[in-house]
Amino acid sequence: MQSRRLGKSAIHVSDICMGTMTFGSQTDEAEAHRILDRCFDEGIDFYDTAEGYPVPPDTKWVGRTEEIVGRWLKTKNRDAIILATKVSGPSHLWFKSPCRGGMTALDRHNIRSAIEGSLTRLQTDYVDLYQTHWPDPDAPYDEMMDALDELVREGKVRILGCSNETSWGLMKSLAASERLGVARHHTIQNNFSLNNRRFEDELAQVCRQEGVSLIPYSPLAGGVLSGKYQDGARPKGARFSRYLAMEGRQAAMGQRFVNERSLAATARYLAIAEEHGLHPVTMATAWSKQHDFVASTIVGVSAYDQVEPILAAKELVLGDDLMKALHRVGRDILYPMG
Repeated sequence: MQSRRLGKSAIHVSDICMGTMTFGSQTDEAEAHRILDRCFDEGIDFYDTAEGYPVPPDTKWVGRTEEIVGRWLKTKNRDAIILATKVSGPSHLWFKSPCRGGMTALDRHNIRSAIEGSLTRLQTDYVDLYQTHWPDPDAPYDEMMDALDELVREGKVRILGCSNETSWGLMKSLAASERLGVARHHTIQNNFSLNNRRFEDELAQVCRQEGVSLIPYSPLAGGVLSGKYQDGARPKGARFSRYLAMEGRQAAMGQRFVNERSLAATARYLAIAEEHGLHPVTMATAWSKQHDFVASTIVGVSAYDQVEPILAAKELVLGDDLMKALHRVGRDILYPMG
């Protein structure tokens, strides 16, 4: 397992990170702990969660994921784990946070309330990486970064990051930190996959120039790149099988990931994987890792048997011909997720 630095910080992590957003909804605690144990034994030391997990967001189980991760954490040497979690931030198109009655602006009050709740559920006295889950562009970035800096100074948080942020928002936060002389964002966690390469348009250059690392989520495009939604398939229990049967925000999200263009692109990627003797999950994970602005790729599973093809990407480096073939698909079918 390769190790890479998070931004300009002192923290190095495995280049695969296990995400946990299904733990407590799709995945029960016993299965979640089996998954986490296997990842740890394979050399993964980086784990990502959030106060608002599991998904889909619901008051009946909000916070359950951190509780599951916290009980697992007690079975390990805390110093051997790099643990990341998130403060919700305001609700946007896809999700309405079930935390604090939906009142989740990124002000000092909410940031302080969120970290105290997360530390309690995780049964730890500090988080290695603390991230804003959704940006709050209308709120003062100075107050947000100053409040986050207080957590760093108090030892409750080691370093900071953001998620689902824009180029403008990332630069705004970095400028605020520099002006105030406070802690900065070292990471950004955004959607990035073969089916969604928009990060390369602008944010990749921001990361390179400013010393910020991408820790991409959804490298399998929500599982679409595994091929399980091809030819109209709707696997039982799969996230977008459920979302596409719903209405409103979840249905819109499902249609963004599973649509004619994304399935057409996926069909070509599946053919390339077969031609090169690779599992499509292994190929997509390795592709994500193979970018200079990426520190660690966040993978996610809902069942133990889904871990194996991800782990097969640990030491895999895709050759030039394969990378060129993948690039041609992205050129021919631009932005299949919109």
